[in-house]
Amino acid sequence: MSRFRALWQASVNATKRALTWNLEDLVPPSERYIFKFDSKEELKRWHLYSDSEYGGLSSASLEIKESANGASSTGVFSGNLSLDVDESSRWNISRSGFCGMRSKKFDGFIDLDAYDTLALKLKGDGRCYISTIYTENWVNSPGQQEDNSWQAFVFVPKDDWYIAKIPLSRYLPTWRGNVIDAELEMNPARIVGMSLSVNSAGGAPGARSGPGDFRVEVDWIKALRSQN
Repeated sequence: MSRFRALWQASVNATKRALTWNLEDLVPPSERYIFKFDSKEELKRWHLYSDSEYGGLSSASLEIKESANGASSTGVFSGNLSLDVDESSRWNISRSGFCGMRSKKFDGFIDLDAYDTLALKLKGDGRCYISTIYTENWVNSPGQQEDNSWQAFVFVPKDDWYIAKIPLSRYLPTWRGNVIDAELEMNPARIVGMSLSVNSAGGAPGARSGPGDFRVEVDWIKALRSQN
């Protein structure tokens, strides 16, 4: 077959496929995995941060935990929250006692415009964690490198697996941990990263709080779309 005829045939085939599309082909799936903590390779997509960067003494780790038979794995985010500050630190921080795991920036953007909920499968320690979605910066300081952050509390019951479903509308715009007092709407089509963090202050009535050890297992993070 000549090159011209091959190109013509490819064009015909593409046209036939377009004409036979139905509604199911155009509607996105009801759920979409964003992260699956099933391998050590997955952990390379994340990095840790804590108050230790500013003179605090909290610490954290992120590891893969394999099942007894090796058939499945989960991520384990754990560490210790400390209210102490290194006296020799050059940073004049007003508070300590926080740790987090943040995804490295996506290659481009993740478009979740077709979805309305973020779901996380977690097994925790009774603490309240913070789920953060980072979007392209246009709210805080356009033209700067810092991303916009949108945060919501996630209470994780102790010892049992729990699927937390957080409507995207519940995420509030924040600036360095403080809620921005303004009517702003997230752009879910321009997501550049996510994080899960914890601090000693708690965050929900009845949640365990204060300094000390923390530990949460993460199976997956996915986006959900309402069926209505």
